[in-house]
Amino acid sequence: MELKVTRWKRYGHDRLYANLPDGTAVGWADVETGEITVLVTDYRADVVAVLTHHLRNKPEPDLSERMPEAEAPPVLPPLTATDDLSTNRPGESLRDLLDNSGPGLIKRVVSQFLRRPTEWDSWRKGLAGEKRVGAELNRLARHGWRVLHSIPLADKVDVDHLLIGPGGVFSINTKHHHKKAVWVGDDAVKVDHGRPAPYTRKSRAEAKRVARVLERFCGFPVPVEPVLVFVGVTGLQVVATQLSVRVYRERQVAALAPLSGVLTAEQVEQVYGVARHRQAWS
Repeated sequence: MELKVTRWKRYGHDRLYANLPDGTAVGWADVETGEITVLVTDYRADVVAVLTHHLRNKPEPDLSERMPEAEAPPVLPPLTATDDLSTNRPGESLRDLLDNSGPGLIKRVVSQFLRRPTEWDSWRKGLAGEKRVGAELNRLARHGWRVLHSIPLADKVDVDHLLIGPGGVFSINTKHHHKKAVWVGDDAVKVDHGRPAPYTRKSRAEAKRVARVLERFCGFPVPVEPVLVFVGVTGLQVVATQLSVRVYRERQVAALAPLSGVLTAEQVEQVYGVARHRQAWS
C-alpha cells in the first residue's frame, strides 16, 4: 500500500501524517520526538515504514515556511442546559420530527390500509435503528468512552452518534435495513442488490466536517473516523479496498472499546466539552 506523507504544522506541533490515496490519515509522527502513532491498525507496518523513512530524511527546518504562532482557539460561551447536547437521547432529531411533523391520524390510517409507505414510516424505522445502536454505544462508557447522540448541524441534518475516547473520535451513521442483505464498496452501498447509495462517501464527508469543528475549538488535531452501522440486516458483505470507513452490525460496535493511543484522558474531556456544546456546531 503506497501511503502519501504530508507535513502539518499548527499550534506549536510539527507532524508528518501518513495518508491513504483518498486522504484518510492512518498514522502520524512527531517530527521533534520521532514518536509514531498508528491510527488504523491494519496499516501499522506501512505506517511505521514510511514515517520512519521520512523522519530519517527530514529536511532541515525552513524558517521561511514556518507558520506564525496560531491565535488561541475561539472560546465557547458557558454551557447552558439548552445548549447541552449530552442530554440528547438516541434519535432525538427523529423524535422531534415524529412529534411535530408526522402525518395525522387519518393519513396514517389511509396509508396503512393502502399499504403505502410514508416518510413517517422511514423516520420511525430510523429511530428504532438509532435507539438500538445508541444502547450499544452507551455500554462503552465503562471503558472510558464518551457518547453523544443526534448532534444537530447547521443545515438541518445531524450526526447520529459521536463516540469520543482514548482511541479517537468516531462519527457514526446508523442505517436500519430490516431483513435486508447489504453490500458495501468503497464509494457506495447496495441494499438487496438495489441501486447504489452514497453512504460511504457521505460518512467520510461527515467525519471531515466533525473534525473541522472539533479542531477549531480544541486547538489540536482531532482524528475523526467515519463508521457505518447496519441494523437488522440478514447479511453484510464488505468489499471495500480502502477501509476508510469502518462497517459494523449494531452488536459489533463493541470492537471499538479497546482502541487507545490517540487521545489522552485530558484531550478526551476537552473534545467532549466542545462536542456537547450546541453552539460549536451552529
